[in-house]
Amino acid sequence: MDETRATPPRKHSLAALALLGGVTLGVAALGSIGTRKSVRSPWYALLRKPSFQPPKRAFAPVWTGLYGLMVASAWRVWRAPASPHRTRALALWGAQLALNGAWTWLFFGARKPAVALAELVTMFGAIAAYTNEARKVDPAATWMMAPYLGWTGFAGALNEEITRRNG
Repeated sequence: MDETRATPPRKHSLAALALLGGVTLGVAALGSIGTRKSVRSPWYALLRKPSFQPPKRAFAPVWTGLYGLMVASAWRVWRAPASPHRTRALALWGAQLALNGAWTWLFFGARKPAVALAELVTMFGAIAAYTNEARKVDPAATWMMAPYLGWTGFAGALNEEITRRNG
């Protein structure tokens, strides 16, 4: 089957978009709960952070855009004709989203930056694997993930530096 040809939108496309958006919003909301409490704590205030740590106010708009692109990417893949690549891509998308939510709770909730860093490496791999599989289904979906890959790499460097500075 030629997966690059244009196809008509799948039935129930808007429902799928709403579901993907809702699941992503749920992960973001759960992460926000863990983050909000911790960033106001003495633990976080006393962490030695690198000079390239963005200001707190930068995170909400960055994540809003990244989550929007993640949803759009998955939706484009979902709308493609059924195929093993599409099935793998959507499974990997779900895995990376779950890992995204877990990182927040490991770093902020459990206050374990080193464990969170190890998990982030796994998350980066899942994002890259999804992006590679999505490329086989819908090239535009691939490019929508590029900012997220970049931000996750940056987050890894930040997480690593915080881990290094704080033992």
